[in-house]
Parts: sequence; structure tokens; C-alpha cells
Amino acid sequence: MKLPIRILYLLILLIVGNTLHAQEKLLYQLKPASSFSEVGVVFENELNQIDSLMKRAIDAEVFPGARILAARNGKVFFNKAFGTLDGNEENPVNLKTVYDLASITKIASTTLAIMRLYEQGKIDLNKTLGDYLPITKGTNKEFCLLKDLLTHQAGMKSWIPFYKFFKDSSADFKEGIFNNYKTKTFAVEVAKDLFMNASYRDTIWKMILESPLENKGKMVYSDLDFYFLGAIIQQLTGKTLDQYVFSEFYEPMGLRKTGYKPLSIMDESYIAPTENDTVFRKQLIKGFVHDPGAALFGGVAGHAGLFSNAAELAALMQMLLNGGSYKGRVYFKTSTIQLFTSYQSTISRKGFGFDKPQANANDAGPCSNHCSAYTYGHQGFTGTCVWVDPGQQLVFVFLSNRVFPYENSAINKWNIRSLVQDYIYKSLDVPENKERKLLYDQQMNSK
Repeated sequence: MKLPIRILYLLILLIVGNTLHAQEKLLYQLKPASSFSEVGVVFENELNQIDSLMKRAIDAEVFPGARILAARNGKVFFNKAFGTLDGNEENPVNLKTVYDLASITKIASTTLAIMRLYEQGKIDLNKTLGDYLPITKGTNKEFCLLKDLLTHQAGMKSWIPFYKFFKDSSADFKEGIFNNYKTKTFAVEVAKDLFMNASYRDTIWKMILESPLENKGKMVYSDLDFYFLGAIIQQLTGKTLDQYVFSEFYEPMGLRKTGYKPLSIMDESYIAPTENDTVFRKQLIKGFVHDPGAALFGGVAGHAGLFSNAAELAALMQMLLNGGSYKGRVYFKTSTIQLFTSYQSTISRKGFGFDKPQANANDAGPCSNHCSAYTYGHQGFTGTCVWVDPGQQLVFVFLSNRVFPYENSAINKWNIRSLVQDYIYKSLDVPENKERKLLYDQQMNSK
């Protein structure tokens, strides 16, 4: 029996469409490289240098352990675990180990949510906090522009040590603020067996709203900017930030070990301890956010609180590198990603939410001097970073708990994160990039 030409044509389209869809899934899914040559590795010995550097760093107690992952064209070609979770050889880091991402939260949670709302026309970056948050009306924050919050130019203080206001002269908690077990009143979980009186969230917001705008016209890296952005997301969506990013990104992408409040989604054994907190919570912090401000918000904040492992964080960044698609599903328009990840300030290297390389031929700032000017990402206080370089189709992830057991700055003195990234680029025979200033000028002149 002969099929009508129109039906035959539709069947052909269906078959071709399904084939292309299957190819798209294969193309965009982060997978292991079959060989170094597949991704263009020229000098394998440069990758071996990473192992040597990491051994020296661990021996010098820069951090107890770390995870490093690098992928090119969606193919993972370096994927290793180093050292231990806590200095105990019986607790080695493995490929599934989850870390507190610290300020990577700003791009892997809050900025993604802002991008989604921007695409939906629910947010205008040229509008103010007063346009979206009623609590800012009549305060000095009312007329702060959203785009200035995203570039840390709204004039806000860098941070506020809220927890200090809850302690007395003997450094003990004032009565009525914290409790050792959860009740209707003490409902905000700050750490293991430590719950804050929920009414004190209003006290914290009052401190933020009454804080001075003392840096207007300057770029001052501020967590306060992202407290407000997180609040806007909740105001517009009716969901808390953790609920929104889970439903919009992590769950549909199949990310099982990425989220806020990790003990609610995974066993503690997956998670690296962050710090032995002797100042605020007086306990080992494991599975609870390291940042004290985020802790006082129950572990969910716009600037910190997200946990993940290297593979899932890389997948999230690969989605952006793909132009907004992953496993056949579209999360963003390419134009939205380009807008947020391009240079957006005449006085800093910032994009909208994303950090970028310094626009300097000889000093890229927080990342490798081999990075192209298209690179975007962020570092985290706990010893983490992620960088995406569209110029080389590279995703680079470095996760550690460098503040364990106590805070130290050796990771910065050693310049570990960018040195490791250097070796990745050198293995690919990518020279230092001297043209970042050219792209920065081009992008600034086009605004």
C-alpha cells in the first residue's frame, strides 16, 4: 500500500527530527574523553605537574584534599581526587565528594535565577530594588539599580558580622536567640543542634536595610547585594531561592548532589567538612553552610549556601557553554548568557553576577593568564573556583575545603587554583592570552 506523499513527508521529518534530537543529547552531555588526543592535549607531562603540585600543597597543609575537573568540547579529560576529607587517610576524597561552594553560589544559583526571570520579562536590570522589594521603600536601598547589585557597584558594605550582635561580652549567645533543639519559635537551623529564633530574621534584615551606602561609584565586592537578589527571586516566584533553582535547573538537569541544605538530600558521608568553627557555632561544620550570614538564614542565601560535587558543577557550567542547552533541553537563550557573562562595568572586570578575567595583557586576576577574555566564573572563600572559557571550549572546576580545620590563606599565597589552570592550558598548547583588554574595550564601547 502506497502512503500519501504528505504523510510520507511527515514521517521522514519525524525520523530525522528524532535522529537530530538523539545527536543533540550526545553532543551536549558532559562525558569522559576517550583519549587525550580527542580534546587536543599535546603535552601530557603538564597534566602530571598538577599531581606534583597538589601533593606538595597537601603535604604543606594548604588544604587536606581537593577535586579537579577539566573538560573541553564537552569531553572530560582531567578528573581526579586528591588527599583526604579531613587529614585522616581513612577518609580519602573521591570523585563524588561534595563541597561547600561558598560564593560560587552567586553564579550557580542566584544569577541563574535572575537570568531566567530576565528572559521571562519579569525583571528589568535598569529598575531599582524599590520596584521589586517593598521592604526597601523609604530606605537608602530603594533606588539601588539591579544591574549595580549584579556588578557590586550599588554602594553597599562588603558584609556584616550579624552573629556578633547576638553575643554578650563573654562571647556567649544572648538568651532567647538560640536553642539546642527545634521548636515552632526556634525554627531556623544554623548548625547541628543549634536553632535560631525565627523572629531574628527580621532583626538581620533591619541591619541590612539600615546599613550605610558608603561605596557609591566604586566596585566593592558585597554579599549584601546578593541577599537582596535572593529576596527578589522569592518575591517574584513565590518560592524560596533553594526551591526555585532546584525546580528550574538542578532537578531537570538530573543533578542529585547539588543544592542547599545538603543533609536533606544526601548522606553526610558524601560531604567534606568545612571548618572547625571556634568563633560562632563552636563545632565542626559539616553539611551546614560555612558562611555565618547564610547560616543565620537557615543555610539558604543569595551569596552562599550551595553545595555540589565537581561533575555536577561542571555539567551546570557546560549547559551555559552550550549556549543554554543540556541533554536536549533548553534552559536559556544564547543571547542571555552572552549578556550576563560579558564585561559590564567601566570600573571593574565584572559581568552581571559573573566574575571575569582582569582586562590586562599580563595579569588575568583570579584565573589563568591563558584564559580568553570571554571567560567567566567565580571563586569561593572555602577554596573553590569554576571557570568557563568559550574561547577554548573549556570548563575548569577546582573544589577544596582549604579552611579546614581552621581558616588559612595559603591557597592564595601559593596561587594554587590559577597554577592548576595554567597546567590545563599548557597541556593543550594554549599560549598566554594578551588580548583581553581589546575585547573589554570593544564591549564597553558598544554600551
